Amino acid sequence: MSEIKNKGWVVTFAGMGINLALGILYAWSIFKSAIEKSIQAGGEGAFNWDLVKLNDPYSVCCLVFAFSMIIAGKSQDKLGPRITAFIGGILVGAGLLLISQTTDYVSWVIGFGVLVGAGLGFGYSSATPPALKWFPAAKTGLIAGLVVSGFGLASVYIAPLGEFLLKNFGINQSMMVFGISFIVVVCGLSLFLVDPPAGYVPAASPAQQLKSNAYKNNYTPTEMMKTSAFWMMWLIYFIGAGSGLMVIGSVAGMAKSSLGEAAFVAVAIMAIGNAAGRIVAGLASDKLGRKETLIILMIFQAVLMLAAISLVGTENVSPVLIVLLATFIGFNYGSNLSLFPSITKDYFGLKSFGINYGFVFTAWGVGGFVMSRMSQMIKTTTGSFNSAFILAAILLLIGAVLSLTLKDPKAVTVPEGAIFEPELGLTMADGGEKIDKKSGKVCSEGEKTEKK
Repeated sequence: MSEIKNKGWVVTFAGMGINLALGILYAWSIFKSAIEKSIQAGGEGAFNWDLVKLNDPYSVCCLVFAFSMIIAGKSQDKLGPRITAFIGGILVGAGLLLISQTTDYVSWVIGFGVLVGAGLGFGYSSATPPALKWFPAAKTGLIAGLVVSGFGLASVYIAPLGEFLLKNFGINQSMMVFGISFIVVVCGLSLFLVDPPAGYVPAASPAQQLKSNAYKNNYTPTEMMKTSAFWMMWLIYFIGAGSGLMVIGSVAGMAKSSLGEAAFVAVAIMAIGNAAGRIVAGLASDKLGRKETLIILMIFQAVLMLAAISLVGTENVSPVLIVLLATFIGFNYGSNLSLFPSITKDYFGLKSFGINYGFVFTAWGVGGFVMSRMSQMIKTTTGSFNSAFILAAILLLIGAVLSLTLKDPKAVTVPEGAIFEPELGLTMADGGEKIDKKSGKVCSEGEKTEKK
């Protein structure tokens, strides 16, 4: 039993390690600043892009990342997490190696936007589901938070490492180093991602403690998308993730007037907040409830967006305030990445979790694409991010109100002695009889045959 329990933690930390590598997305603002410098300097071999398009590879990456999660989620459910994560490592590495050879705008959109984005989707989608299957429902928020914290924490090392490589080797050679490294790390860690054996039930979840929605809500993707809860979740996720990504993609540039060449520090410290938000929000949601935690954090994020207006881009502002702002914005944004997988599991079950969360996660990609693109256009047109901050704050408050209308999952009565198995649904421990999905009643062999 202890060996199986330890296996769950091995899977959890392998998933966390994969996300730690794939979190290169959050260091985009460092790369973007280097590209902008190259455009302004000009000369042979320099980047020659329209400044309005500066965020496009990042925006496309967010979009492709999100929509590839649908295919990747299906792959995870059918082929397993190991193969899916391995594919992700190859795609990310290939994309980074491609852009290491060119300064061409289209090639960067294809390399960083499409290939890296798809690789992130395959790697990310395979990390959380196997970890959740090893642990009881009472630890859903914690385990989801730990696995996805790696993605948020990545900038702690990628930001200073990126600055070092950029200064000493230039942007193209830096991408080559990252590309080779991530193939080795992600593909290596993918070998540790395994699902529990058939019939495995977490020891800490006795039948009397099971929530009936664990079975009732084993929705297929088609069934899920027919519910109002799915569309409400999608819209709230779009607002919460899009607002955070808008800031994360440009934080280095925002902090430059206050921190100068040390602006990467704001990126790295934001990453700590990002990772902490995933773990803390996961734990809080296990105790307070998913919806309640979500409302609190969205209101907090709206307040921070309004506070940013008087801080970002203003001369003589204390670097400490800029770093604190970046940390808390990262914290609130990161909370979305543990809350929504947990909410998806609570509402729609584990059986098709990979592909179901893939559809939910498209909100993250569309939000990142729309709001990061919008913020760059506003900055180019007005010279500041103020209007973008105001719009984001309004949307976040709307999201908090919408969260109030999110209905709790429906429940059925769970008979005494029932156990939940991810592949089988809810069954009786003493005989394996199936339990009817709608009524919660135990089906006899005759009833099961008749229903077939």
